[in-house]
Amino acid sequence: MKTRPMLTLEDCRKIYAAAEAEARRNNWNVAVAILDDGGHLLAFQRMDGATPANAEIALGKGRTAAVSRRSSGNWEERVKSGRVSMLKMPGILPVQGGLPIVVDGVCVGGVGVSGVQSHEDEQIAQAGIDALLKG
Repeated sequence: MKTRPMLTLEDCRKIYAAAEAEARRNNWNVAVAILDDGGHLLAFQRMDGATPANAEIALGKGRTAAVSRRSSGNWEERVKSGRVSMLKMPGILPVQGGLPIVVDGVCVGGVGVSGVQSHEDEQIAQAGIDALLKG
């Protein structure tokens, strides 16, 4: 039987705190979703000023990253390059801003962010993941 790392509630708190700090540093109001490796929601926060749509989009981006083990931006690039069939992939939201969380070579979940430009959403998600992996 294999053993592998998995996210804890404390890990989620660490990810969110760093993501929120990055967003606040830039005066961005976003929604942040943290999911396990099966795409199930573990933690979620919507900052004041982020819209209800941001909540759904953050969840979709995070789920995409968690279940596909690829960034949601990777899927967006595939579509942009002409692979429009990627739009029919089940459970995939091809919009930058969702990143997989990889620990010791194993995907343990994903972080999805929505509320500002997609590359800024990804910047926030990366800040959260970095805080977990470096601290």
